[in-house]
Amino acid sequence: MHQLSALDAQFLNAESPTTAAHVAGLAVLDPLGAVLDREALAGLLEARMHLSPALRLRLRTVPFGLDHPYWAPDPDFDLDRHLFARELPAPGGEHELAEAVGEVHARRLDRDRPLWEMHLITGLTGGRIAVYTKVHHAAIDGVSGAELLAAFLDLTPEPRLTPEPQAEDSPAPGLGDMLAGAARSVLTHPARALGSLVRAAGELDSIPLAASLPGARRIARAARLAAGDREPRSDLPDLTVPRTPWNGPISAERRVSFGSVPLKDVKAVAKAHGLSVNDVVMTMCASALRAWLLARGELPPEPLIAGVPVALSPDPESGAGTTVGNRIAAIVAPLATDVAEPYARLHAVGRSMRAAKRRFAESPANWLHELCALLPAPVSALAVPAAFRLASVVAPPINLIISNVPGPQFPLYLCGARVLSYYPLSVLTDATGGVNITCFSYDGMIDFGVVACPERLSEVWTLMAHLRTALEELLDEGVGDELGDGVGIDLVPG
Repeated sequence: MHQLSALDAQFLNAESPTTAAHVAGLAVLDPLGAVLDREALAGLLEARMHLSPALRLRLRTVPFGLDHPYWAPDPDFDLDRHLFARELPAPGGEHELAEAVGEVHARRLDRDRPLWEMHLITGLTGGRIAVYTKVHHAAIDGVSGAELLAAFLDLTPEPRLTPEPQAEDSPAPGLGDMLAGAARSVLTHPARALGSLVRAAGELDSIPLAASLPGARRIARAARLAAGDREPRSDLPDLTVPRTPWNGPISAERRVSFGSVPLKDVKAVAKAHGLSVNDVVMTMCASALRAWLLARGELPPEPLIAGVPVALSPDPESGAGTTVGNRIAAIVAPLATDVAEPYARLHAVGRSMRAAKRRFAESPANWLHELCALLPAPVSALAVPAAFRLASVVAPPINLIISNVPGPQFPLYLCGARVLSYYPLSVLTDATGGVNITCFSYDGMIDFGVVACPERLSEVWTLMAHLRTALEELLDEGVGDELGDGVGIDLVPG
């Protein structure tokens, strides 16, 4: 019996008629003569689903929403409710694929079932096949999502042998257990909320929006001293969030674009400038966003502020190692979109990311989890959508989320078909902006997925083109192809 954490529940609470809080991936495959149809995919899922137990769990809500929901086995699990097939209209190019995926990505998952879907998409040019998979963010984060997908992939076209499923011992929570847990939660919440408030106050100078309030740094230092933490913390740059066309209330529609760049080129730029691969990726995103805003005459004089999810190590005391839930935090950093020269922008992004990582390493408190735990479950469920909508109008906490997930540098296979590319797609909310950029390194490439609300940013393919141009700007004849990574923190999708 596993209960959702305050952070997990927040992804449920964030959903609204205009927000679907699932993460997804679009795999494009070459069949290589293998049969990859719905029947083959269903057989693979049935044979290996026990390797990803989260796929058979559904939500069990506490009466009257008195506490966060629980995960429980679905006694009526039916694969036909989760696996779908469709064929693209001619000519079956990337734009037709993106339109079909955008339509599915916009739809919320049915909470009466396990929170995932898989869509087999045929009719692509060149005989290729696509598989789009989405799972609710309450159940997985970016890293656990990649691990979930890996359970169904092989290192060779020949499927590997998988262990037999073990007897499951995860009974559904009973009504009495849930009500008793809710009573404990109500009684202990004031003390827990006070502790969360004190810990969050100590990080006030690194929390989006709060960091720009007058006296935020002084309050944060005082809170840390009161908690007995006398170690100095690295100061962060100004985190004031400028207005952009994509910051504001979003609609329910989604548009997506995707594309790839060679990982060796990104590594070459990183090595030549003594930076990390992630610094170059963040600079590419900054440059693409700057170019898009310049073309519209709407580039703000202040740098854009990005939220960057960070993967946390398992916590043995909190039951980590469970197959469901989130282990993520976030860092916030300026993107240097106010810097005109590409190399100067690259080094400015590198400095801001190093400062944000230093502060993250120095801070024992996890402000994202602490903020989610401040409100009791019934209040949070009602307040979050309204708070997100209000923030989008009054003062967005960030301009957008950018995620970078490291992946395997060798080919993988699904039902004998080779995975050519894997494009991650993430969540849009009113508070975090109408565009999201996520990337995944795989088999010598970095695969980008862009999700946008068309009422906020309709030119998703233009933004993808700007990402490629941004890398070309940073490449020159003096940049070699030597490897030079240096990323110290795994960054994941939110």
